[in-house]
Amino acid sequence: MKIIDRYILKRYLVTFVFTLLILIPIAMAIDISEKIDNFLEHPDLGFYQIVDEYYRNFIIYYANTFMPLALFIAVILFTSKLSNNTEIIAITNAKVSFTRFLYPYFVGATLVTLISLGMNHFVVPNSSKIRKNFEKEFIKSSSQKNKAKYVTDFSLQLTDSTYIFIRRYNTMTNSGYDFTSELYDGLKLKSKLVADNIKYNVKDSIFGLTNWRKRVIYKSHDSIFSGSKIDTVFNFTPKDLIYKSALAQEMPSDELLKFINISRKRGVKNLNAYLVEFHKRTSLPFASYILTIIAVALAYRKRRGGTGVNLAIGIGIMFLYVFLMKIAEVLGAVAGVDSLLYVWIPNIFFGCVAIYLYFYARK
Repeated sequence: MKIIDRYILKRYLVTFVFTLLILIPIAMAIDISEKIDNFLEHPDLGFYQIVDEYYRNFIIYYANTFMPLALFIAVILFTSKLSNNTEIIAITNAKVSFTRFLYPYFVGATLVTLISLGMNHFVVPNSSKIRKNFEKEFIKSSSQKNKAKYVTDFSLQLTDSTYIFIRRYNTMTNSGYDFTSELYDGLKLKSKLVADNIKYNVKDSIFGLTNWRKRVIYKSHDSIFSGSKIDTVFNFTPKDLIYKSALAQEMPSDELLKFINISRKRGVKNLNAYLVEFHKRTSLPFASYILTIIAVALAYRKRRGGTGVNLAIGIGIMFLYVFLMKIAEVLGAVAGVDSLLYVWIPNIFFGCVAIYLYFYARK
């Protein structure tokens, strides 16, 4: 790597970190102003606990979220400065092509991409779990807590032949009522277990059924059994009852992929919300390359208005990217669509923009 490459790479990374360090305090200040009343409502909540359990994980989450924006702004800022100081003119006069000029930028984008991939797939999910638990305990209202802890009218296919149904389940107390388990042989019902109440014992990983009744169907007759209480084992846990995108954000990618595969075998029809979260963890980091090309191409040539015009155009493109990404996530979570394609649509679209600007800048 030549001296000019090290110079550009150093400016790339330093400006990126500096931009990120500006955005994070702004986000924290806005969040503190919104949640200060919630903190003061709990006299037993100490400053250290707030910093350790909430804001430490808040910084991890938003540092990862702001990475593409910080990278984009950083590249525009210092590349515009190189252009305004006629440093790029000196580089081009030395017969350095635009493609060769991009080399240190791509080295920096690769470093950012690798860091973002590691954070997206492993660090941020574990961090989000701690932060969300803190929010549930100290920030969310009672009505929000009650709404989140109940699962109603839930059905699940455990195996090719076993199905369960629960009328209402409380995920906080691990108990519910109106439980049904049915076993089929093809389309023929073989047995049916019904219980008024069901409770999960976390320690022993067993379910306790009260006021249960079981009907076993034979060729010539049916047998009915009943009792007041019985302990049994099922191939699911209360965690499997909560199908929502917020849960996916708290799972490391290996756990999330395992969860998706198990759920698919159990016959869960729409897992696209989980697939969107899984694919997004890869698509967003790779956007670093696309955004780097766009930013360099915009700021490569000196223009009237200087850095301010480049920055305004860049921020406009960045918000358009975020807007398109959010639309793609919503559409990708709809049942029956290819979630992988929808998640990558923003990168495909802006990748085409980056290719056009690349060839334009080469001229």
